[in-house]
Amino acid sequence: MKKTIHSQEVTLAARKRLEDRGVKIEDIAEIVFEMQYPYHPELRMDDCVDSVKKVLLKRELQHAILVGVELDMLAENKQLSEPLQSIVESDEGLFGVDETIALGAALGYGSIAVTTFGHLDKNKIGIIRELDTKRGEGVHTFLDDIVASIAANAASRLAHRFRDSEEELADGEIKDQEELIG
Repeated sequence: MKKTIHSQEVTLAARKRLEDRGVKIEDIAEIVFEMQYPYHPELRMDDCVDSVKKVLLKRELQHAILVGVELDMLAENKQLSEPLQSIVESDEGLFGVDETIALGAALGYGSIAVTTFGHLDKNKIGIIRELDTKRGEGVHTFLDDIVASIAANAASRLAHRFRDSEEELADGEIKDQEELIG
């Protein structure tokens, strides 16, 4: 008999995995702020934290977190078979499965998320850089890319929400002008 896993259990497990690996919501929110502030100077850190929390409710991200962190932990404990063990443990440059999982999780938030993910993967900003360069302190082959995906999704979510707000304001102005013209 298959066990049904409640979505709340998956959400809590994914959040705990991030916490256990030293990644805080605020760490990711700082990246989101850096990505979106140039376009929206009125942006507040609270908006970024909220956006990160919202995207962490998405199953695609939760599953990516659970799978990626599990593989990182298996590699830390030398429990993967060779040659996969050495590839994951060394974060082999030509190994793209980590990016593929993270990119797949970014697809739900559109082209802004995809291009932002590419930027973060290349430039390793904030906690992503810390995870990518921690040599001898655990394996984060998958986690750095997953964090980049979370940040990219949260940044894209904010960009779309700002645009929606701008359109709502513009629609209100158009309606006001129509009333004046009568």
